Order: sequence, then C-alpha cells, then structure tokens
Amino acid sequence: MQISVNGKLQDVEDPTTIAGLLQKLGIDSRSVVVEKNLQIVHRAALEQETVREGDSIEIIRFVGGG
Repeated sequence: MQISVNGKLQDVEDPTTIAGLLQKLGIDSRSVVVEKNLQIVHRAALEQETVREGDSIEIIRFVGGG
C-alpha cells in the first residue's frame, strides 16, 4: 500500500501499525511524536493504530540544543 510519510510517498506492507512503521524506518518511538491524518497518536496507542492506504503520517523528532 502507499502512504505519505512526512510529505513523501512510501510503499509499506499491509497490514502494519504505526509502531511497525517506525521500526521499519529505524526510528525510536520514544523520541518522536506521530500524527496520522492530522491527529496526534498517543504513544500508548502506537502498537494498535493501524496504517491504511492513503494515510498521511507526520513524524516529528525532538531536538535538544542550547
């Protein structure tokens, strides 16, 4: 299936969850906030929230600095 990840089209296996997508992308779920179709997905729901054809996923990383 094809979804948008941070504005870029990407093919992913169906079915998958947001946690599975993050794992595939090599992203630690503890260091990001995920938005699915303009709605923030709570960290506790990443394992259950499924990704469907045409979904728009935004992954926002926390960056520290001084």
